[in-house]
Amino acid sequence: MFTIDTHTHIIPKHLPDFAKQFGYGQFIKLDHHAPGRAWMLQGDVKFREIVENCWDAEVRIKEMAQHKADMQVICTIPVLFNYWAKANDALVTSQFLNDDIAATFKKYPDKFVGLCTVPLQDTKLAVKELERCMKMGYKGVEIGSNVNNKNLNEPEFFEFWSACEKLNAAILVHPWQMMGQEYMSKYWLPWLVGMPAEISRAACSMIFGGVFDKYPKLKVCFAHGGGSLLPTISIIEHGWECRPDLVAIDNKNNPKKYLGKFWVDSHVCDHKMLQYVIDLIGADKVMQGSDYPFPLGETIPGELVRTAPLDDKTKKIIMADAAKAWLGI
Repeated sequence: MFTIDTHTHIIPKHLPDFAKQFGYGQFIKLDHHAPGRAWMLQGDVKFREIVENCWDAEVRIKEMAQHKADMQVICTIPVLFNYWAKANDALVTSQFLNDDIAATFKKYPDKFVGLCTVPLQDTKLAVKELERCMKMGYKGVEIGSNVNNKNLNEPEFFEFWSACEKLNAAILVHPWQMMGQEYMSKYWLPWLVGMPAEISRAACSMIFGGVFDKYPKLKVCFAHGGGSLLPTISIIEHGWECRPDLVAIDNKNNPKKYLGKFWVDSHVCDHKMLQYVIDLIGADKVMQGSDYPFPLGETIPGELVRTAPLDDKTKKIIMADAAKAWLGI
């Protein structure tokens, strides 16, 4: 069964010393401390150890064959968004990352599809970079669940949404800068608790802020199965019903109206939850997505859907057809 993995991350093998270049900041650096292994460093602090499948396309293609994945959608690692940096500097880092990803999908066009990154702390620069990337053959853009703690419904982002709609760009909303992480560093809680909440934060902001009404042709996917949005959508609806004075101030529509108007990936780790998501938004809005090659991602990409008690038609939709519609391919 033809399979497109819509949620995977990649990084250049070598990164410039942007902190030295710009004279400030904890831009990510790589320390290749052993063959096929590197530490991602924020300043001198170890952020994460990665291995060669994070930067080597040939290794990825071999692992894709093992995982029965025909194509990957590749995008940067959220810690490289650099929304905190000066906008012009973040444009430089975005361009470097985007040029590297473009080189990969142009060398292996039958294996990789690219989503770019843009400096969303400056909407005009973000639109400029999005336009450049779409001309290079990108199919869309990956963005964070917030931009320096500004929610995605803020008017300053309207120009960006308009450009995405005009360019028919697929949008992957990925959790990052998890809320409350400074208060819950133990037990990996920023990822286990904060990450699902971040996606719900992003989705609710766009729904209640009327973004999907202002820009009805947006093609948005909320990563990690939509986080905690879908499991708590009836609670969210109840809040809209009982306190419209707080919830419905910018959009009078029931939040459940928007179910089926956005995509999510399939990375929910449970067959019953997968079926619940399908029942809520339709199989045509669920796409195979693994978060490869990271530990919290699907251990064997595609295994959840392949082993689910779903008919072959539904599996085909999730494995490829939904992604083709989202990406416009």
